[in-house]
Amino acid sequence: MTKVYWFASAGVSDSMSRVVEMKRCPVADSNRSIERPWMKIALLGQFGSGNTGNDGSLEAMLDFLRSSKIDAELLCICSNPEAIAKKYNIETISIRVLVSRGRWFNRINRILGDIPRQVIGFYTIFAQLNGLDLMIIPGTGILDDFQETAFGWPFVILRWCLAARLNGMRIAFVSIGAGPIRLPLSRLFLKTGARMAHYRSYRDKLSRDFMKSIGFDVSRDPVSADLAFGLPAAAESSRDNPDTVCVGVGIMAYSGWKKADEDGESIYRTYLDKIAEFISWLQERRLNVRLLTGDIVDRRAIADIMNMFPRNETNSGSMHIVAEEMTSLHDVMAQIAHTDIVVATRYHNVICALRMGRPVISLAYSTKNDALLNATGLEEYCHYVETFDVEVLKSQVEKMLAERARLVLEVKKGVAAFQTQLAEQEAYIHSILVDPVEQRGEIKDVSQLPQS
Repeated sequence: MTKVYWFASAGVSDSMSRVVEMKRCPVADSNRSIERPWMKIALLGQFGSGNTGNDGSLEAMLDFLRSSKIDAELLCICSNPEAIAKKYNIETISIRVLVSRGRWFNRINRILGDIPRQVIGFYTIFAQLNGLDLMIIPGTGILDDFQETAFGWPFVILRWCLAARLNGMRIAFVSIGAGPIRLPLSRLFLKTGARMAHYRSYRDKLSRDFMKSIGFDVSRDPVSADLAFGLPAAAESSRDNPDTVCVGVGIMAYSGWKKADEDGESIYRTYLDKIAEFISWLQERRLNVRLLTGDIVDRRAIADIMNMFPRNETNSGSMHIVAEEMTSLHDVMAQIAHTDIVVATRYHNVICALRMGRPVISLAYSTKNDALLNATGLEEYCHYVETFDVEVLKSQVEKMLAERARLVLEVKKGVAAFQTQLAEQEAYIHSILVDPVEQRGEIKDVSQLPQS
């Protein structure tokens, strides 16, 4: 646990810019004893749920806070407190609020339309945030409703942001993704929650443009890059046969945008059949295949794919398909170290490939992947997961392999630009968290952060 010295808050409007009032404790320097305030920071998100991209965003923010000599007590509010506490050595509490479910309470709650449970739940959240100074929502596609109902994560964001504001906390959305938000009630919840933030930055221009398109004021909101680009790349792998080409294929248990879509199973099977056809073609060309995942739910898709390629005495089948366990973005990058190019659906599979300097073909379920490829010279390799053509995919693999040397340079150039954007954002955040003592009390403005 660490402590923060002081924080001059950035606001989304001049009227909101204030110096945060915090508890003070004596801190000695080389010349004299100086009283400096200290801070408690909460990090909120869907962490520990099995999604490697979400956890990678948390890890990148923790690395920044811990390496920046920011003296703060850190608390993670997440989906799986036990797993996150063990993995990242941080104090945690659950995002879920448990309310007594006794017989009489349940009966009264039903009569009153669930109002008592909601009121008690909100009071519990409010109490848990008491004494905290700043809540950071680090990265992730927090402002969309992929596979969500309105009363899932959109309502979670609204409740926690409201409780934070009522507690006098500052709120920062850092390098977040936004859109699409297809359910009207989800849009209301997420816009209201985001409007409570004192600082917002987006991981791409596409996210900021989406928020603007739904009537949200983004005039003071900068664009940076996804936090995962700040994670270290994996070591390159030495291959037994360097002349053998390997294609990384990101597999996702994709079943449509909507949660519990009535066509979900059909969408999933169509996607999987096309991926299997593509892998068969790779095998026919004697190319090795390494399967990549991004969430624990993808294990089902991996198992289904492997069952389509059984091994027997007359057919090598899955001999040239490698599918290993991946529980972090570091694991994903370690797998990509064995590949030459990558074909992927999940957003953070694409990020890991780019971070490793690999050209990527995207089979995306939203345009967020397109933003990454457009910035890394790969705009012609963008496809939609439900409509991609396998024959086009085959031809693009051949073209990408032929032009790989040139594309690698484009990718590395784009990733360097992403990292520059992150460094600028980190420098700004660091300046408002740990400025020199003589500048204490100076009011900061988010417009100081370079716009993209």
